[in-house]
Amino acid sequence: MSILFPKPCADCGSAPVNHWSERTEARILYYFLPVFKPLSKFVFWLGKLLSPINNKILYYLILFLARLKILQIKNKPDEKNNWRSRVLWEEAEKRGIIMKEIRPFGVYIDNYWSEFKGKRYFFEGLPRPNGQFYPALEWMDDKSEMSRRFLKQGFPVARGGVIKTFKQAKKVFVDLVKPVITKPNEGSRSRHTTIHIINEAELLVAFKKGKQLCPWVAIQEELVGSVYRATVINRKLVAVLRRDPACVVGNGISNVKQLITKENKNPLRQGPLFHIIPEDKTVTEELAYQNLTWESVPGKDKRIALGTKTSRGVGGGIANVTAQTHPDNIKLFNDVGAYLNDPIVGIDFIIADIKKSWCDTPRCGIIECNSLPFIDLHHFPLEGEPVNVASKVWDWVYPASAN
Repeated sequence: MSILFPKPCADCGSAPVNHWSERTEARILYYFLPVFKPLSKFVFWLGKLLSPINNKILYYLILFLARLKILQIKNKPDEKNNWRSRVLWEEAEKRGIIMKEIRPFGVYIDNYWSEFKGKRYFFEGLPRPNGQFYPALEWMDDKSEMSRRFLKQGFPVARGGVIKTFKQAKKVFVDLVKPVITKPNEGSRSRHTTIHIINEAELLVAFKKGKQLCPWVAIQEELVGSVYRATVINRKLVAVLRRDPACVVGNGISNVKQLITKENKNPLRQGPLFHIIPEDKTVTEELAYQNLTWESVPGKDKRIALGTKTSRGVGGGIANVTAQTHPDNIKLFNDVGAYLNDPIVGIDFIIADIKKSWCDTPRCGIIECNSLPFIDLHHFPLEGEPVNVASKVWDWVYPASAN
């Protein structure tokens, strides 16, 4: 995670990152991770052997550095904390789990430790107790490696590839069914992702945007439908949500502009989580892609997308669709969780209708997996009932805390 201060960036959306830092981190991971990969199991078993000693040393080292004012130990979340850590912290307090945050020189880096009945774990973002090796952590966030492995398993994924030069991009582009999308091969939150690409001129612009965050750019066929996030805890699906870009739902009477005005009066869109739909050129461009204008009158219950990014900060919405998910899709998510054999996984999946089986739906598939999913998305939907995913995390980490 970049700790350098980012500049505002339209392609990053509401969660900008430092471009140089992201590119540098991607290069380091690409060139050095394979060198140390053969040692990963050895390091794991050595760490497991020394874990009780290391935990004590780290604990007292943190306390010592805190006395020197080099570290801050936070007992409560504040405005710097993301919502993922806040919901995790809130649930921990309900269960009597001690959770503290570590900030070197007062800088928020999403690092914590938890304690319950003598068991102490240090973690970044989400807790994974010591004592088990999770090989998939080394590759699940790599979009190209994930696609390659999932294809072998028969899981649905988008066709495409990962390229470094525009010459390579054009070669892959020719063989794909249009439209296509591009995105940095490493990254999240749809930063610098471009969709609806149908020609080489658009491909060049999108390629340059992707390269700003990562030396390698993924290019894939654009799947059809909404983006769904399935969260799997301890190899079992716990919740599914639909991530919508800014959108309105037609009533057969009002035009698009009127529908936006009405939706922006929704109390939930007044912050701090959801925000109003901006009335800007992004909306105009997305409407034009659908052969619509601001004056168009969508039919009753017709959902009209008004942007390409699902971020809440740019008008995106979230709907809980767990109960509507087709059994075949539930099985797919559980199968992915079992294959990854990792206790915490976020699966991003595109399909036209989550109520229908992926087996019977063309141009659907998994677009990426996330080893550090934002579980808070399930806690605060714009539509539907919330799902307490944080409780499922602590159920797994500290089973006795559920009593």
